[in-house]
Amino acid sequence: MGVNDTGEAGTREQIVAAADRLFYRQGYEHTSFSDIADAVRISRGNFYYHFRSKDEILEAVIEARVAATKGMLAGWERTEDPASRIRSFIHLLFVNRLDITRYGCPVGTLSSELAKLEHDSRDEANALFTLFRVWLAREFARLGRGKESDALALHLLALTQGIATLANAFDDEAFIRREVRLLEAWLDDQCRPRPDARAAK
Repeated sequence: MGVNDTGEAGTREQIVAAADRLFYRQGYEHTSFSDIADAVRISRGNFYYHFRSKDEILEAVIEARVAATKGMLAGWERTEDPASRIRSFIHLLFVNRLDITRYGCPVGTLSSELAKLEHDSRDEANALFTLFRVWLAREFARLGRGKESDALALHLLALTQGIATLANAFDDEAFIRREVRLLEAWLDDQCRPRPDARAAK
């Protein structure tokens, strides 16, 4: 790879990163080409060399988010205990609490906005929820929750989305702290051995 190739790749990554931040903070619909170009501080000609439409940028942003999420989940996989892995997911609320109180959940807000706009990329944006759902269901299965695993994964996703929405609505960081503790207690309960259904009959 030559110097120019590296520079072009770097510029493209900067555009995607800037667009990602702006889509999160301002919303996709209210972010213009000019907003992104100004944030990256490049000429319009250089900008259009990499992306010809805002939809192309959105596609790249979603791809980057999916790749980053897969990398994060792969990192959590290095933890031996499935309960600790699920706890890492819960702790995302705490780690990102300042952004969540100001802007909401980045996954939820983008999915909701694209759904309202009936945008062609809404299914791609929802892929992040599917990614978390499949991963969480697998971890609950490793906890021995069997057929309940997918339902538990959806339940946890619903709880975290609700917490993020209310924390954003009320601008309440302390609410996130309290709810994370409750989610940890809920997870501890899910980790307790369940009586064998056949033995209960």
